[in-house]
Amino acid sequence: MPSASHPAHQRVQDAAERKGVTLEIVLFSESTHTAADAAAAVGAELGQIVKSLVFVASTEHGLDAVVALTSGSNRVDIARLAAIVGLPGLRRANAQEAAEATGFVIGGIPPFGHGRPLRVVMDPDLGRWTMVWAAAGTPNAVFRVPPGTLRILANAIVAPFADESESSRRYQPGSGRAPASSGA
Repeated sequence: MPSASHPAHQRVQDAAERKGVTLEIVLFSESTHTAADAAAAVGAELGQIVKSLVFVASTEHGLDAVVALTSGSNRVDIARLAAIVGLPGLRRANAQEAAEATGFVIGGIPPFGHGRPLRVVMDPDLGRWTMVWAAAGTPNAVFRVPPGTLRILANAIVAPFADESESSRRYQPGSGRAPASSGA
């Protein structure tokens, strides 16, 4: 059922509308907290799910946050991401740091509409799909969007940061086999 009645959903909707895009936010009674949960809920392949993962590094100005938009079937190679954004010491944010940086809780962090401007890096694997699904501000809300539109909405740079080790590449779109973990 479409809705943007929750303040977090409205923030996502408003951010998209500022760039001329109208989103249809879909709410579920069950959580879509994990990429696997979201894929099952919307009937999509795991790779079509956008994981918005927050990473932080200490700088002279405090913690600098980066949002990595990765395909649900991929894991982030933190060293590669750190090199892309030029932040040595980059690490996965804890729940509090992620919420403080984005204004959203883990499991519902959208790719854009954050409480402050953040650097966003997008996994090129998301471009393999005509449509992808992303969190809309809460753990039970998602929206569907073409990857090119997502890049524009998130003001993201596209760069390869996925872990390419054999253990992280067990999933192939259309194979029906999910990876062992849907984490970073």
